[in-house]
Amino acid sequence: MSSAAISTSSTNSPVRFRTVADLQNYLGGVPAHRIRLQPTPGQATEQDVIEVDAREGMLCELIDGILVEKAMASFESYLGIILAHFLCLYLDTHDLGVVLDAKGYLRLFPGRIRIPDISFIAWKSMPNQELPDEKIWSLSPDLAVEILSADNTTAEMDQKLRDYFRSGAKLVWYVDPQTRTVRVYTSPRKSVLLTEADTLDGGKVLPGFALPIKKWFQRASRKPRK
Repeated sequence: MSSAAISTSSTNSPVRFRTVADLQNYLGGVPAHRIRLQPTPGQATEQDVIEVDAREGMLCELIDGILVEKAMASFESYLGIILAHFLCLYLDTHDLGVVLDAKGYLRLFPGRIRIPDISFIAWKSMPNQELPDEKIWSLSPDLAVEILSADNTTAEMDQKLRDYFRSGAKLVWYVDPQTRTVRVYTSPRKSVLLTEADTLDGGKVLPGFALPIKKWFQRASRKPRK
């Protein structure tokens, strides 16, 4: 594989990759099957993100011109839908903003499009307090939620965490379906781990929101009513 040059958003100097392993390392060790080689890494655009979704139904994040397929399985998606349900119930009586699901593309800063599994964006964070009229919103989530999948790596999630807070996020939840825990971040270096014995709250972002974690997971795993 010949060296590929990628101009990053934080420097004018291109980053060169000699091997696929170098490329994976740059992206936080994501599995090779999630890295798109068409378009050539470093040359993908926001339009490619939109076209891949429309053509294949595949969600991709854009990392410095590289398309990276989003990792999310069915159960993780279901957990996200249930959380969105509880958040929307809260917003029915607290009209503070809007909730997006895993197709809510967000341009965090130049060269970086992320797709939280669930995100909340406050009205006050939007220009003129109106929904943007574009396919990819240039907004930071006030709350970003990521539901971990087997294909997610620690380094990848650390990169996402830094991206969210760099763009202006105030709260990030990392949900682990295997351990039924939620790690709540109020900064990249400050977090607390909650278990099923705890209640998830919205802090200053969603004041008054409360969801017992056990209730959330029980709702996701319950059997049909008899």
